[in-house]
Amino acid sequence: MNIVLLDPRQTEADVWSITSKRQIEHLQQHLGIQVGDTLKVGIREGKRYLTEIVEITDKAVKIKPLHEEIVPKKLPVTLIVALPRPKVLRRLIMDAVTLGVEKIILIHSYRVDKSYWQTPFLQQLDHYVELGLEQAGDTIAPKIELHKRFKPFVEDVLPGLIDENCPAYVGHPYAAENMPSHIDHACTIVIGPEGGFIPYEIELLIKNGCQALSLGNRIIRTETVIPYILGRLFSAT
Repeated sequence: MNIVLLDPRQTEADVWSITSKRQIEHLQQHLGIQVGDTLKVGIREGKRYLTEIVEITDKAVKIKPLHEEIVPKKLPVTLIVALPRPKVLRRLIMDAVTLGVEKIILIHSYRVDKSYWQTPFLQQLDHYVELGLEQAGDTIAPKIELHKRFKPFVEDVLPGLIDENCPAYVGHPYAAENMPSHIDHACTIVIGPEGGFIPYEIELLIKNGCQALSLGNRIIRTETVIPYILGRLFSAT
């Protein structure tokens, strides 16, 4: 935890209160906080501050803001991912949030097991987002959408995410052209399931504006390929 996130309602007074049991336990067990220590705090969907701890009890840590700090910039990326295995989903969301993705869209595809859409992990996305924001020192959560039907999404929604200033790249190990690097514009990135998109899906994505691009001939896990692509595209950002 590199920042403590607070609900805006917790910051309405001159002295703010951290009341989350999880946050308090982390601060006490891992940071060994004491009165007078400084603490980085962010207001969810708002600003972040350096604060001073003024009181510690079993149920609350009271702080007062000292000065405002800069919130990290987002990457101008819409990340579209075929819904992964439930245990991978948690890591994927946290990592994408930590890396600064602006929007995350989870979609269905032929090789996505339908049971994945029933996982309780989908009800915990906000918690994973919070953990990712705390790791990155960020306060602004990405927008997250779920689309359970592949063809309607690709034909009706995807084209609206693509224009000349925001191309869409779909990672495909059998594409002839390589993924670009060091870009200076927004983009949409499409990542398939562990087994990859089937030929019909790749063809439909291309038909609706995507560029199929290769990252080499190795087949990379979903949670590995996302930071790899983002690092390749925005390493100079």
